[in-house]
Amino acid sequence: MKQPYRHLYPFQSRFMPINGHRYHYLDEGRGPAILMLHGNPTWSFYYRHLIAALAPGHRVIAPDHIGCGLSDKPGAHAYGYRLEDRVADLETFIHRLMPDTPLTLVVHDWGGMIGMAFALRHLRQIQRLVITNTSGFLPPAGKPIPLRLRLLRNIPPFAGPAVLGLNIFARAALVMAARRRLPRDVRRGLIAPYDRPKNRIATLRFVQDIPLSDGDPSFALVKSVDDQLHRLRHLPMLICWGKHDFVFDLDYFHEWQRRFPGAEAHLFEDAGHYLLEDEPRAVTATIQDFFHRHPIE
Repeated sequence: MKQPYRHLYPFQSRFMPINGHRYHYLDEGRGPAILMLHGNPTWSFYYRHLIAALAPGHRVIAPDHIGCGLSDKPGAHAYGYRLEDRVADLETFIHRLMPDTPLTLVVHDWGGMIGMAFALRHLRQIQRLVITNTSGFLPPAGKPIPLRLRLLRNIPPFAGPAVLGLNIFARAALVMAARRRLPRDVRRGLIAPYDRPKNRIATLRFVQDIPLSDGDPSFALVKSVDDQLHRLRHLPMLICWGKHDFVFDLDYFHEWQRRFPGAEAHLFEDAGHYLLEDEPRAVTATIQDFFHRHPIE
């Protein structure tokens, strides 16, 4: 895979074997540990500004889910590509790397559900939460997912050629997920790992794994996280939200506020789903201030 993004991503790649697959991650800096979990179709590259800013005073861990970023991209016969697989990978990863280390979670998109499921299983280890344009619950008030996601999720004859063949999901996100036009090298960096059909299976499977009814494979786990999310209320929580998100819109933002009335919430008026691409400096400053006021001993 070509690496046209390296000047924007000057970090040391590390790998951990998990169930026969190479799990890529970054481990930068020293200090209180921060675990950053990306979504779909991003990868640890999405957190590059935040990593660079926080690493001088923190230990920043940013993995790539299997099938994403620089991690292995096994075929569907070799990996499950379900939410439970993602959470199990993360548990194995953290258990081997830092089993007793207090953690701050920073989550985005699918990283939210993966991270909340992990947090509820490891409550003693989680110390702070930073929530950005994501969900940790079923769609609020039965809210439907956007039409473009329903098409990719529910019509396999269309989804396969569109996502695997044309990379339409990742390419469309470059335009739709950011409020501002992304520089060319950033666009290339965001989609570099998904440069051929066999490397795009995770992009498709994430969409297909969105649970909408109790018959869907990942519904039970999402419902369990939804039901237990209140157990995280004792933790300091910061919510940073791009206002113009076409998937995780303001209904999701308000649902997080409803469930966590004590959380500190910031709505960024000129940002979309790719919040850290639209407002990297402002969001980073907000997070740094939050960490300063809620230190981990």
